[in-house]
Amino acid sequence: MKTNTTNESIKRKYFKRLKEANGYADSTIDIIEKSILLFEDYTNNEDYSKFNQKRAIGIKTWLQSRTYKNTPISITTVYHYLRHLKDFFVWLSGQVGYKSKIDLDTISYLSLDKKQVRQATSSKSVKFPSLDYVKRLTDSIDIKTEIDQRDRALIAFLLLSGMRVKAICTLPMSCFNRKTLEIDQDPKLGVKTKFGKHIHSKLLKIDEILLEYIINWSIYLEKEKLFSSIDPLFPRSKSQMSENSYCFESSEVEPCFWKSTNSISKMLKNRSEKSGLEYYNPHSFRHSFLNIAFKACRNGEQLKAISQLVGHENLKTTMMSYGTLDQHRISEVVDDLDFNDSTDNDQEMYEEYKKLIRRIKK
Repeated sequence: MKTNTTNESIKRKYFKRLKEANGYADSTIDIIEKSILLFEDYTNNEDYSKFNQKRAIGIKTWLQSRTYKNTPISITTVYHYLRHLKDFFVWLSGQVGYKSKIDLDTISYLSLDKKQVRQATSSKSVKFPSLDYVKRLTDSIDIKTEIDQRDRALIAFLLLSGMRVKAICTLPMSCFNRKTLEIDQDPKLGVKTKFGKHIHSKLLKIDEILLEYIINWSIYLEKEKLFSSIDPLFPRSKSQMSENSYCFESSEVEPCFWKSTNSISKMLKNRSEKSGLEYYNPHSFRHSFLNIAFKACRNGEQLKAISQLVGHENLKTTMMSYGTLDQHRISEVVDDLDFNDSTDNDQEMYEEYKKLIRRIKK
């Protein structure tokens, strides 16, 4: 496909705006660029100025006919591709040379029908590990090496902190206070949080044994390994070279951060296979954290506190992203309702929920 220099020039201008003016991360811009590249494939790199209703309708059909690994791409994926394209063409319609050629009415045709939008944006039940599962998984680890100690503490930390895995990978020792159980997710200290937010979180006392694993690991790194405050709380395994020049992992850790989150995923897969338990990805432990915390909350203030612990500015974000209940849990909650006992605390909770529903409707 021949390169369209006009398209490339205006596209780079758009990406520069996303990065410098909107503050988007490179990873987010890469996702947006993929949507635009797909549009270029569909139009055979036709000039953007020729965008019209026929192209808008055609790209929708074309995207829905695409497959990935012999499987049709989901309607949710199509929805997000179109969303990114709409944003791009709305911006483009205000640029010199495009104002008279692209109008907002034409761009509106980059929309799925209402039924498809509901399918694409509806909350889906997420499978996540229970507290019992986490305890069984950590109990299954036969502690013989530092790697075993680290993995056990890390699994416990995933559940008790509710932190995103990327932040855990980049968390230095100084950001964890084992006396107060507070965690200072400070981007200035290298912690990679979502959108670079400075998040003050804390380990929940969900289980004393799991908590002990984490605290003992922190003490071990400081007292036995002599790790400094800037070294990682969960360091990578030490790599060594054998006599035949092959690289392998030793039974020790070294004061270096993991290069990616894939290492934690691989660790969980390995540990779950060895224990004969089902594998859950790292992010699912965040769902577990919130599920357990929500069950313990008794008023709106507690709900808000948990929401802030996971880095959400609005309670609405937490409830919309992690508050969806599966059918079994809905049945449990409804069966547990007591219609004969009304307390001031229950009334306070009811009022908080009413406020939340009003915010969500807005």
